[in-house]
Amino acid sequence: MADTPRIVLHNDNTAPLAQFLLAAFPKADFRECNSYSALPAIIESYQPEIVYSVRFAGTPSFPRAALFGHSGPRWIANGGAGTDHFGDWDTEKVTVTNAAGVAAEMMAEYVMGGFLHFTLDVPGLQMDKAARVWNARTVRPLYGQTLLIIGLGHTGQAVAARAKAFGMTVLGTRARPQSMEHVDEVHGASDLPNLLARANFIAVSTPLTPATRGLIGTDEIAAMKPGVIIADVSRGGVVDQTALHAALQTKHVAAAALDVFKIEPLPPTDPLWDLENVIISPHCSSVHEGWEKASFDLFIENLGRWIRGSELVNVVDPVRGY
Repeated sequence: MADTPRIVLHNDNTAPLAQFLLAAFPKADFRECNSYSALPAIIESYQPEIVYSVRFAGTPSFPRAALFGHSGPRWIANGGAGTDHFGDWDTEKVTVTNAAGVAAEMMAEYVMGGFLHFTLDVPGLQMDKAARVWNARTVRPLYGQTLLIIGLGHTGQAVAARAKAFGMTVLGTRARPQSMEHVDEVHGASDLPNLLARANFIAVSTPLTPATRGLIGTDEIAAMKPGVIIADVSRGGVVDQTALHAALQTKHVAAAALDVFKIEPLPPTDPLWDLENVIISPHCSSVHEGWEKASFDLFIENLGRWIRGSELVNVVDPVRGY
C-alpha cells in the first residue's frame, strides 16, 4: 500500500478538512472539491484511490456516476451515516465506509426534543405568550409511556438510553434481534406490524434500503395507537409522507418531528408546511458544532488503517445499508 494514496476531499468547505489531513499525514497527496459539478473532472484527471465525500447539496444531482465510474476510487469514505444516495455498488471493486455513530447522541436529543416539544405543548404556550393570555393548559408525561424505536443502530440505541432516563418502556426492531441495554424488548423487523399499536411514541431511525423504502405506509399508520407522536430521523422514503400527512390532519397521529423528506429541500408547495402539529427541520438533526471534525477523525483513523493494510471500520454492506 502506498504511503501517500491519492485522496479527494469532497465537501462544500474542504479547507478545514485539508488542515486536519495535513496535521495527521504531512505528506498527503490530495485534491479539494467544493461542488458536485466539479467532481467528475477531478476524478477523471486525478484518478484518486480514496474519496472522502459528504452529501451537502441533496441527492438528485449527487455525482454518483463519477464516484463509481471507471476512474473512481477504490475506497469511498462517506462523511455521513446514510449511503442511499450511492445506490448499489460492487463491493469487489470499491469499499464504502460511513460515519455511523458520530452524530448518534445529537440525533437522539433531537428525537427527545421533538417529543417534549409536543408533550409540553410548546406551540400552545408560545401562542398564549404572543397573545399575552394566561390560559390553563395541561402537559403530557413521557414517564410510563411506551416508545417504539424502528432501527436499533447507533442512533436508535442512543434514543433508547435517553428514553429510559425518562422512565419509558422501550421496544425496538433490528435486522438481527439480540438483547440490548436500555431496550425492554428487541424484535425482528418482521414483528413491526405487531408493535405499532403498543407505542405512544415512535422514533424512526432505520437506514433507507429497498427493504425499508415505504416501510411506514397507510396500513402501518392506521395500525398505530391514536394520538401517537412520531419523530423521523431516518431518510426520506422510509415513511410515506402522503399517508402521514393525512393522519396528521385527522390527528390520528397527534404530531410529528420530521428531519427527513422524500424530496429535499422540502418544496414550498408541500402540504406538510401548513400543519401546526409538525416540526419541519432541514435534515439537520446531526448537524452540531464539531460533527464534521468527528466524522473526519473517523476518516483519519481509517486512512491509517488503509495505509497499513488493516481492516477498515464502518464498512457498509450495500444490501443491508449499513
